[in-house]
Amino acid sequence: MIDIKDIRDKKIKDLQKMLDDLLDEQMKLRLQFVTGQVTNSSQFKKMRKDIARLRTVLGEQKNDN
Repeated sequence: MIDIKDIRDKKIKDLQKMLDDLLDEQMKLRLQFVTGQVTNSSQFKKMRKDIARLRTVLGEQKNDN
């Protein structure tokens, strides 16, 4: 889980990279789920929340500029 305070301290460029990485991880996790390799399905929920946090902060920072 990503801490919101750490996210707010980063620049937009870094946040966009983090978001891209998380979206790639999410896609890989989905593929693992389809093939039956995922044993802990709670990872989906955690990943969705982290992506939502990043998108929220990105939106806030873009509106501030």
